[in-house]
Amino acid sequence: MDRPWSAPSPMRPGFAQAETAVPLLNIANILTMLRIAIVPLFVVALFVGDGHETGWRITAAALFGLAAITDRFDGQLARKYGLVTDFGKLADPIADKALIGSAVIGLSVLGDLAWWITIIICGREIGVTLLRLAVVRRGVIPAGRGGKLKTLVQSLAIAVLLLPLSGWFADAGMALMYLAVALTVVTGLDYVGQAARVWFAGGPGRSRGA
Repeated sequence: MDRPWSAPSPMRPGFAQAETAVPLLNIANILTMLRIAIVPLFVVALFVGDGHETGWRITAAALFGLAAITDRFDGQLARKYGLVTDFGKLADPIADKALIGSAVIGLSVLGDLAWWITIIICGREIGVTLLRLAVVRRGVIPAGRGGKLKTLVQSLAIAVLLLPLSGWFADAGMALMYLAVALTVVTGLDYVGQAARVWFAGGPGRSRGA
């Protein structure tokens, strides 16, 4: 006997997919794109004149701070309101690395930050990216608190070093940067260990829980 026609049920798969489809242009992705757009403006402000003009250094620090704030909120909004998209997963880490990388490289070019610090920070990010690509088919390495703390301390240190400060203010900025370097190394080694465990314990189609 044929079933009588009925309206689509909220529990039916097709209906659920339509209801849960996440638009690409949402607040989380807009903040990520804003952060990417700020990066070239930040670089221009940093290198105006000889790179040490007070007004422009304050402008560069303000742009960096604005971009760093968007990094704080876009991920939280995406998770809280179910706005996670493939674009966001790809663009968010790119935006983070572009912001931090351009800042430390710029400071080193201007002679305000030792190149060995920049090499460690950028090398860690490149290495982690390559590891992530290497193990992505075998498992997922969840973001840890150490990585988030590392990014926070890096951002604070860079913000202080960008400002035209001297004396103990500048010393405090360098102390933060040394702490950031230590966290960069420690979290990088931890990521290598996690990647090795995923590689040897996982397999195609398997993943680790967050």
